[in-house]
Amino acid sequence: MSTDDAPKGAILQRDKETYAIVPRVPCGLLTKEKLRNIANVVEKYDIPIIKLTSGHRIALVGMKADVIENIYADLDMEPGQATELCLHYVQACPGTEVCKFGIQDSLGFGVRLENLLTGRELPAKLKVGVSGCPFSCAEGLVRDIGVTGKKKGWTVSFGGNSGRQARIGDVLAEEISPDEVIALVQRCLDYYCQHARKRERTARFIERISLETFKAAVLEQPAAKD
Repeated sequence: MSTDDAPKGAILQRDKETYAIVPRVPCGLLTKEKLRNIANVVEKYDIPIIKLTSGHRIALVGMKADVIENIYADLDMEPGQATELCLHYVQACPGTEVCKFGIQDSLGFGVRLENLLTGRELPAKLKVGVSGCPFSCAEGLVRDIGVTGKKKGWTVSFGGNSGRQARIGDVLAEEISPDEVIALVQRCLDYYCQHARKRERTARFIERISLETFKAAVLEQPAAKD
């Protein structure tokens, strides 16, 4: 089977015979029912490798193509995107839900962002990090979009990357409300979608067009004074 014929959401492995899947796990949150389903599927299909990924997801590795559709049915989970040109994941720390350092609700806001961005076609893969305090445990500054909670609101960065050409994201706004974050993220992605080249990650996009050009396009300008 060629990679073009691979089951939806499956990644062909090095042996050219087996696949890996990463079921969608919004912000790394799992219910006991989902965990039970995963354990049952691993046992039923004798899946040899279960891996926690850097993006707070669970990868199931080593299955043949003909069982993957049945696996997803048994999991009762949507396929996560791992190679497509779209949102791959929103990584979020515990925030105010449980962490004593939490200042903002990173889990709740991370889920909101994931629901907003899931399914949107993009020039390249997109990764988001949402942290509930300046410790930045979700590593937002090396994600395409970073959102970090502080006492007076959220800080938003854009254009980070942790790959071979690592880049710290540029801060676009500070101390803004959740709704203002959503509006800014929408403007950033609208402009990115209109002007980026295919498979051009946000880091390379900003380097090519310049931060000044990007800011002029996406940041709301203050009203002129009389």
